[in-house]
Amino acid sequence: MDFNLLGPFEARHEGRLVRLGSRRQERSLLAVLLLEAGRPITTDRLADFLWNGAPPDSAHATLHTYIGRLRSTLKPYGVTVETRHDGYAVDVTEHNVDVQEFLDLAGRAALAADPGEQVRCHDKSLALWRGPLLAGTLDAPQRDRLGGRLSELRLSALEQRAEGQLTMGLHERVLADLTPLVGEYPGRERLVAAQMTALYRAGRQAEALEVHRATRDHLLIELGIEPGPALTTLYERIVNADPRLDRPPAPLYAVRVREEWLPWSTGGHPALEFCNTYAGWHRAPAVPGSDWLRTYRTLAVWAGHQALTDDHVVDRLLTRASARSTEAAEALAEAKSFRTALYACLTDPADLRAFRTVAGFAEAAARTAVLDLDEGGLAHWRLPPAIGLRLPVLATARAAADLLADSRRLTLRACPSDDCGWLFLDTTGRRRWCSTATCGSGRS
Repeated sequence: MDFNLLGPFEARHEGRLVRLGSRRQERSLLAVLLLEAGRPITTDRLADFLWNGAPPDSAHATLHTYIGRLRSTLKPYGVTVETRHDGYAVDVTEHNVDVQEFLDLAGRAALAADPGEQVRCHDKSLALWRGPLLAGTLDAPQRDRLGGRLSELRLSALEQRAEGQLTMGLHERVLADLTPLVGEYPGRERLVAAQMTALYRAGRQAEALEVHRATRDHLLIELGIEPGPALTTLYERIVNADPRLDRPPAPLYAVRVREEWLPWSTGGHPALEFCNTYAGWHRAPAVPGSDWLRTYRTLAVWAGHQALTDDHVVDRLLTRASARSTEAAEALAEAKSFRTALYACLTDPADLRAFRTVAGFAEAAARTAVLDLDEGGLAHWRLPPAIGLRLPVLATARAAADLLADSRRLTLRACPSDDCGWLFLDTTGRRRWCSTATCGSGRS
């Protein structure tokens, strides 16, 4: 079953709504147990919550009746309510609870080093919220008692997503997301700072300063305090049109192509450059933005930049990706999975599993490739646009197959720094470190 608590309480089985509990208190009881799924809650705590701190003498008996009804209703769907010591716990091991999904995604976002991945996780987690926690099931005081931590995590996710979007240069998205929220939460200085920065980058300096004035008035009137140092510094920078606010800093070792940041070409072969889209392969990258393979647009532009496909094909891919976001996301995920296998294949010739994965992609590319003539009369293999959004991945796989069959493959090196791992061809046999010093200590 799917249990949705982030908004009106819903239970669904195979997509169909299931009515649970004939009384509001029964649904409230189940909702509380689901919020603590897998952990027992004492009957005293449940009674205190359901009767707002004033449970009747019959509370424990009534709870026992409610639990019996819920067990009967949930049993056909494989959901069990267990008695544990002096309380109850619901087991949803084989089922989905949107609160748990939200917490998992928030945790993934916190661990992600790349702003693009952080934003993607936050997008998914925030999309789970369909309104106030358990709207229509809990009243406002109950919601405040039960959902304070979740509400705080939601606001933190909104703040972190906005900051990640600003790092990626997506100030228009920040404005669309935050404009309705800042008025609702005028005391959240991180939200205010993100909106002010986005307004300034959109050429709306006066509006950014007005947001600061309104926030300062609110803090002084309601709390008797001035804005914190971060918001004050931002205000001063906006007043002085500090150029550091104009756009996020450019990543190191990057080139700008079609408004996308791409890594320098240093490996000597497209298959190596594809692996080098992840600076810091041996560890999670320490610098935000070091994973260049952020979006499908980045992937398509990179393929054109590496001459794996023509510019007009890149245009078609970008148009299709814009219209088919789900297909683009799947192609990007496939590209990242292929990149992992390719790196393993290139750095460990004994890894047969990685080789077979790369070979499978290369064989798929070979089945679709056509032999064509260029303007100079030379024949070359190309992949037709009819392949769809997988084209950049298959084109890379074809290039990788050529490298694996080339004696130059024996000159392959990986920068040994724990903070790098970029691949490059060393025909001299004398180089050890990559030439870009991406690791911070590399040397020619």
